[in-house]
Amino acid sequence: MMDDREIVAVVDDDESVRESLPDLLKFHGFEAVPFASAEAFLDSGASPDCLILDVAMPGMSGLELQQRLAQRNIDISIIFITANSDDKLWAELKASGAAACLLKPFSETAIVDALNRALDR
Repeated sequence: MMDDREIVAVVDDDESVRESLPDLLKFHGFEAVPFASAEAFLDSGASPDCLILDVAMPGMSGLELQQRLAQRNIDISIIFITANSDDKLWAELKASGAAACLLKPFSETAIVDALNRALDR
């Protein structure tokens, strides 16, 4: 039987996010694949339908990953998640074309609604 669930990549250096968020997303009908870093995501060659991307990570940041994807002409909806409520950062994320920007900790409803909007569900 074919599984036609949309694939969501979760890229976050926080292990608790990588463990809990995919389970939550699967409960809501998404197929979720976790990655510990932006580099691991790029190295995987994954092509998800949407990316949930932490802004601040060691090594390559979420914004840098978004720029790399754009340089490679990879068009993917990105939902940024961050613990930083800095107004300048939020403006930069919105200007970058993000499908959504959520402040950690976010609610189950907020992430599911953001994904549904990003994927035009």
